[in-house]
Amino acid sequence: MSTDTQAGWGGRADTVLMTTTKAPVPRTTTAFLVQAALSFSISVIAVIYAIAHLPGDAWIRGFLLLGMLYVVTSTFTLSKCVRDHQEASAVISRVDQVRLERLLAEYDPFKQHVMP
Repeated sequence: MSTDTQAGWGGRADTVLMTTTKAPVPRTTTAFLVQAALSFSISVIAVIYAIAHLPGDAWIRGFLLLGMLYVVTSTFTLSKCVRDHQEASAVISRVDQVRLERLLAEYDPFKQHVMP
């Protein structure tokens, strides 16, 4: 947290508590994304090629191809669920942080309580 001094209308200086939070910076680079996409593409093409050139009947190769398709789609679904969970936990963490900052900003330890 940083503090900033501003002159009020009455000419006195008030200390205002300001928070500076930056949006999270993505940690993956373009090169990493390209590498991951190429790796995925090459692996899928290699498995399809291997299944196509297996000795045996067409129904066996078709069964293996469907199994591979199921694994690939399940991987996409799992990665989406993990991403959604991480985004939800980040939002909850941010809301908790804002509540704490508001509570700390409103708390004045030097405020004198007048007893009636």
